[in-house]
Amino acid sequence: MMTHRSLRWRLLALFAAVGVAALAISGAALWLAARGGTDAAVQGAMVAGFGLTGLVVGLWYLFDLHVARPIETLAGSLRTGRSPDLSDMAYLADLGPAARDAAEARARAAEALDQALRSHAAEQAREKATLESILADFGAGAVMTDGRGRVIFYNASAARLLPGLALDRPLDRHLNADALRAAEARLDAGATATNLSCLTAQGVRLSGRLRRTDAGLLLILRQQAAESPAPRSTLEALRRHAATLVPMLDALNGPIPPALAKAIQAEGQGLAAATRTLSRILASDAPSGLAGLDELTAGLEPAEPLSCLAFRAEAGPLNALLLSLDAHLRAEGRDPRVVVRPDPLDGMQLVLEWQGAAVAVDRLEDWLAEAPDPGRPDVTGAEILAAHGTGIWPEADGKAARLILPLAQAEAAAESGGVTYDFALASRGIASSRLADLTCVVFDTETTGLTDGDRIVQIAGLRLARGRLTGERFETLVDPGRPVPPTSTAIHGITDEMLRGAPDLTSVLTAFQHFCEGSVLIAHNAPFDMGFLRRAEAETGVRFDHRVLDTVLLSAMVWGQSADHTLDALARRLGIRIVPEARHTAMGDAIATAEAFLRLIPALEAKGIERFEDAVAEGRRYRRLIGDANQPD
Repeated sequence: MMTHRSLRWRLLALFAAVGVAALAISGAALWLAARGGTDAAVQGAMVAGFGLTGLVVGLWYLFDLHVARPIETLAGSLRTGRSPDLSDMAYLADLGPAARDAAEARARAAEALDQALRSHAAEQAREKATLESILADFGAGAVMTDGRGRVIFYNASAARLLPGLALDRPLDRHLNADALRAAEARLDAGATATNLSCLTAQGVRLSGRLRRTDAGLLLILRQQAAESPAPRSTLEALRRHAATLVPMLDALNGPIPPALAKAIQAEGQGLAAATRTLSRILASDAPSGLAGLDELTAGLEPAEPLSCLAFRAEAGPLNALLLSLDAHLRAEGRDPRVVVRPDPLDGMQLVLEWQGAAVAVDRLEDWLAEAPDPGRPDVTGAEILAAHGTGIWPEADGKAARLILPLAQAEAAAESGGVTYDFALASRGIASSRLADLTCVVFDTETTGLTDGDRIVQIAGLRLARGRLTGERFETLVDPGRPVPPTSTAIHGITDEMLRGAPDLTSVLTAFQHFCEGSVLIAHNAPFDMGFLRRAEAETGVRFDHRVLDTVLLSAMVWGQSADHTLDALARRLGIRIVPEARHTAMGDAIATAEAFLRLIPALEAKGIERFEDAVAEGRRYRRLIGDANQPD
């Protein structure tokens, strides 16, 4: 009947029963003595009854303080594998040291097992790292979904092509659903793979190839090149400049008048610009790959530190051409240096610059007739330039001369070029609510204060899927629209200067709600953080009606209500180190909360709390400790 009650509750009930029995005995003695009419008997019975009651109460208090509470703490330590604090176990005799020895023996056994597995796991880790590096640098976007169309894998290129892409989200949120369904219909008709062309949610047209896998679907995506404009206008520009330039050249029977020289120069520049434009239009095999500036200029002497730029180019052939030109210049006594500058039309220019005379055009053409790339000995430098839709020409300016190569600039690759995946999502139950199966966002906020009228100044979150961190993060400062009190700055270190130019609350919560879509929210002292999100709904229109877990309540389920459940205390019990400078920052506290949640899952399962519903039901027993964030006011 009482087996589901806590140990402390059962002990209280036991001693309460003893107290009631003692009062009953005293009452009976008083009744018997009263029948005899002796005052001494009455007084004796009263002293005996109340004395016995006080004894029972005192005995219960000592038993609760020195036995029941330490046993609950000890149970929490055993379930989490942590060594208990012996100062809390002073009245449990040898039980505390025995539990400590058991925890240390368990740790030694786990270390021995880890050591035995390391050699075998090292090779797998190397293979995994190699696979991830290959997929991270894979030029096309790769996305894999499970049988329900939810993402279980994507690489960095896919994340760039599909902003907001995340694990355990439907792919058709990011691509046109009708196009995907039509492509799947072609697969159902017997095709092993099929091409598709579709729009992203942002209106960008992508082309790709779709095929089935054991888990679901694999989609390889590339950005579809814009259709080439008709070259008629460019050809007309060439005709116009040539028609103007020819009579000028015919008039050259003597010294060139300054005005004529200036006009010839202008027409020549126009002719060169139109030629470059036509080259870009007609270069049907122009490369779609990305090449960093450091790749293109490898082996060249820079005139100044080069910036981190990326270009639409093939690094190998272009670098070979630049090295060949550099070698020819040095062979003729020049000392070229490479610089980068904006192109007057578009893109950027790679420039080989030196002090001295310019290179003659026919000499440059001889150099471009050579094949500079050892890997492609049949391709000349001029053909390499044509394949890139560009050209190169000499210029002179006073004592300086240069060779100029325009290139189309591209957006640099993201620094965190990894892959994000969880293939186990494909085998997860459709509606699994096991704590270890949940897709969660662990988050924290920093605010201007602790009252209902205060504002968020920072928010951060990390995504968990199937009991592990996915690497997906959200973090930003928020402009609160008011000064931050010095007392709050002293806690989280966020100043008014740091918030200048930060996004407003509406844009931040809109983006954060998208990041949290379909996830369970987890926070430490969740009613506080969820309160700020829910109160902001009237201002922002962004609603957070997610399911919520609170690590304060989860901690109480493991260690009992009377333990200290601050984030610092929880981290200390679980062996989680919080870097001092990260404490009271939104991301630092979110990381600590996420690690605590992951370490609490086995302890909760050991107590029979395996599912989200179990945790919510059990949490209602601790309403005196903290409110239920799943039941907003």
